[in-house]
Amino acid sequence: MTPAYKAALIEYLYMLADDELLLGHRASEWTGIGPILEADIALSSIAQDEMGHAEVLYGLLEALGEGHPDELAFARDLPYWRNAIFSELPRGDWGFTIVRHYLHDVAEQVRWQALAASSYAPLAQVARKLLVEEKYHLVHSQTWVRKLGNATEESHRRMQAALDRAFPYALGLFEPTELEAVRVSEGIAPAEADLQQQWLNEVVPFLQQAGLHVPAEETAEGWRPTVEPVYGGRQGTHTEYMEQLLDAMQFVYRLEPGAKW
Repeated sequence: MTPAYKAALIEYLYMLADDELLLGHRASEWTGIGPILEADIALSSIAQDEMGHAEVLYGLLEALGEGHPDELAFARDLPYWRNAIFSELPRGDWGFTIVRHYLHDVAEQVRWQALAASSYAPLAQVARKLLVEEKYHLVHSQTWVRKLGNATEESHRRMQAALDRAFPYALGLFEPTELEAVRVSEGIAPAEADLQQQWLNEVVPFLQQAGLHVPAEETAEGWRPTVEPVYGGRQGTHTEYMEQLLDAMQFVYRLEPGAKW
């Protein structure tokens, strides 16, 4: 493994793991206050899955010399996080949560399918495992999008408002970085633009069928967004929401670092 390969791989694993952990944390904020008991239990289970996936990915980073998963999750300061800003946005209402999870679930499906052929064997193995588990997350979010998009006037309004807010941030899941060229040339991962195109080709028709207007237009090459993506998170630039999230998420660990609970 060359230094360039390792650096590109480490950056990518942080991107993946940080998204998983933060989405899991945001989902966990619904525990006990979901709109119905079944939804409460389902989202709590999804939150646990996402955090477990993050732990697996941080474990790959530990094997590359980056530190213990607990330290990576609870001891890193704000500038060192590589999640998309999309993942750190506040919980919002149920409509926003469902739209965010759907957009993220499809992005994960596209990404894990591609990473199953990664040149880094441990990542390819993880991708094949997580692809199976994430399938159920996608079914859950799809079901809710269909249900709420075409239900009442209020549910449609809330879902459309959620999509209008979420979509530019969701494009940030595919934010390119300087080390992307190395990942592509070395076969670690495909280009973010290619993944985004696959994602658009799936999410736009589905959301339209759910009665929602998507800020995208169809071209000969496929769907193209008509809004600017919100970038910055992959470069370590975050919002005030991320500061608040880390304060809450890391509080107990930082009281007694290294303690055994």
